[in-house]
Amino acid sequence: MNRLQTICRSIVAVLLMTTALVTVAEDDLVTLQKKAQAGDAEAQSNLGDMYYYGEGVPENDKEALKWTQKAAVQGDAQAQTNLGWMYYGGKGVPQDDKQALKWFQKAAMQGYAKAQYGLGVMYNYGKGVAQDYKKAIKWYQKAAAQGEAWAQVELGVMYYTGENVYGEDVPQDYQEALKWFQKAAVQGEAVAQTYLGVMYSDGKGVPEDKSQAFKWYQKAAVQGDASAQYYLGLMYSDGDGDGVPRDIMTAYLWLYLAFLENPELGRTHQERNLVKKEMTAEQIVEAQRHSHKCIRSNYQDCTMLLMTTALATVAEDLATLQAKAQAGDAEAQYNLGGMYYNGDGVAKDKSQAIKWYEKAAVQGESQAQYNLGEMYLEGEGVPQYYTQAFKWFQKAAVQGEAKAQFMLGAMYHDGYGVPKDTVKAYLWINLAAAQEHKEAVKLRYAFKEYMTAEQIEEAQRRSSKCFESNYQDC
Repeated sequence: MNRLQTICRSIVAVLLMTTALVTVAEDDLVTLQKKAQAGDAEAQSNLGDMYYYGEGVPENDKEALKWTQKAAVQGDAQAQTNLGWMYYGGKGVPQDDKQALKWFQKAAMQGYAKAQYGLGVMYNYGKGVAQDYKKAIKWYQKAAAQGEAWAQVELGVMYYTGENVYGEDVPQDYQEALKWFQKAAVQGEAVAQTYLGVMYSDGKGVPEDKSQAFKWYQKAAVQGDASAQYYLGLMYSDGDGDGVPRDIMTAYLWLYLAFLENPELGRTHQERNLVKKEMTAEQIVEAQRHSHKCIRSNYQDCTMLLMTTALATVAEDLATLQAKAQAGDAEAQYNLGGMYYNGDGVAKDKSQAIKWYEKAAVQGESQAQYNLGEMYLEGEGVPQYYTQAFKWFQKAAVQGEAKAQFMLGAMYHDGYGVPKDTVKAYLWINLAAAQEHKEAVKLRYAFKEYMTAEQIEEAQRRSSKCFESNYQDC
């Protein structure tokens, strides 16, 4: 499956743009739209933000630009900042650094942290203004002091490396780097978490502590950070750290996952080859299969990687659960299928897992439908059958299951079980990305690299129609 591995301007703009609303209920969205149409600048800004980023609604560049501009001209600092990022990335408008700078300045003068960060980016990279790392640091510090995580990351990187993006000297200060990385890491920024892991591992700015390094690497790794996954693989390969046993299987899993997330991270290849020498062919195939499954599930199904079981402990005893499943209880059937799949309290049996998943799936249990899709896709307990995989993913997708929507998009893209269709691929990837499926967000921008403007507009229109119909008109 193709993934975008280089950071282009449009991705940077999306990652840095304000995201005021993460999840919006249908009733709340209707209310927000009514307020925006009545001229409420804050509502206009939030609605534009949602359409821009594709959070809570499918991504729609036209709608994003329309509502963001309406709010920006009313002086809304969030909208002005978002408009700056749109011009910076050329998303929905022609790329224009001068216009980006203009809107960042308007919002920064109001003390808006994300705009101050935007100005830091412009000065750091010399976009629309002469490059000046001292002014970059000034604006980063203003934003970071207000809690802007990306500004904290940028400051941490500059103080850690002792240079700016152009290799010009910046005073190296591990204590300052540690301070800013810690502030960003507790806000969930994976890059900062990885840097913290490195600092604890190497004893830079802090006493060496392998257990703390492991903790921060793991937090970043399950967010898809390839470097953190690589470092975790090394720790398991070496048995490096308190409470981290040497585990070749888990080491290979993380190293392979790092390769999947970023094939350009070249050093993973050498390390994986060293680990593979201690593994059987069957172990390698199983590790690779599980790594792909982990990514497809948006890191929700990485149980082997985290050395836990796939199901939470079932409160009832097995006999009670089996009785409920036999009586037709869909949840019990799903749980029983999971127990057989994972060997959790029973002998592992993929054919029994299929049996109980199917019983739950035909009753509309979306997780069972998704799991059936996975098993048909991989040929687990059944012959590999892409058409059946597509069928079950589709049933889960129209119930709003993001990881199933992601898989539909991937199958339309690759032509597995269904004819290739770029517009339909983007449609489903867009819907999954609206629910914050991380890999869907990446693929959405990868697809756009080779789609025409007309195809993107059509896919976005159809995504919105599908979403507004509660997945009944897709």
